[in-house]
Amino acid sequence: MTTPPSVPVERIRVRDGKSADGHPYHPARYEITDPAEVAEVLAVWPAEREPEPVSGGAAAADDTFDSFDCMCWDHAPDPFDATDDPTIRHVPPARPGPLARLLDPCAPDGIPARHRARWVAAAPAALRGFAEAMARGEDPPRPARIALAAAFSWQGTVREEPTDAASLLAELAPPRLLVGASTEDLAWAVRETDRGGLDAAVRFFASEEFTTRHPKRRRVPDTARDLLLRHARSHRPRDLPVLERRLLRVPEDRVRRS
Repeated sequence: MTTPPSVPVERIRVRDGKSADGHPYHPARYEITDPAEVAEVLAVWPAEREPEPVSGGAAAADDTFDSFDCMCWDHAPDPFDATDDPTIRHVPPARPGPLARLLDPCAPDGIPARHRARWVAAAPAALRGFAEAMARGEDPPRPARIALAAAFSWQGTVREEPTDAASLLAELAPPRLLVGASTEDLAWAVRETDRGGLDAAVRFFASEEFTTRHPKRRRVPDTARDLLLRHARSHRPRDLPVLERRLLRVPEDRVRRS
């Protein structure tokens, strides 16, 4: 085992490549921040190997290679890969058995499965069955009857651990419930959802799924339209131009009232 670090580790970052036999909703990268889970990972952390001594020409060749900077691509640094914070550990690609099993996205007792279970438990009661199916890696059909306001609220809820192994599920599951819903039903849901749901609604109405609909299916009643524009103006200004351009009024809203 490695010598315990002088600074306590608070966060563990994991990169996992996509594989044909992996969990379909497992993110390519995620973080472990729960203190108990961090300790569990560190308990099976691989021992560090001492660097092998090199001499003569081999050392010179190595020095030359190490000092070479590839100019083929102009790579922007990824904050996820930063290694200068002693409170963060990065899981190595080569993982011994115990660590590999603990981080296996398909292991029922692994850490990713626990993250998915926590995400399911936090889902609205009416949507929990749908969440459970997606957490198992299934593609459940959209329920025939669903409270769209709850779907907006679900996506807009601030998660305690937004970068955990359920992060991809949290991003993909709610929109699956919204796709295919009529604009009229979505507009009613905008009126009924909470503040977090309103943020998610702005994201949805500014997304391709809605903006590419036929103009007749982009007519939104004034009440819902004004709620979306007002929220975008104060909380998501980058979405405001899209909404102003793509949200059309229903015909009766354009009739001049006396």
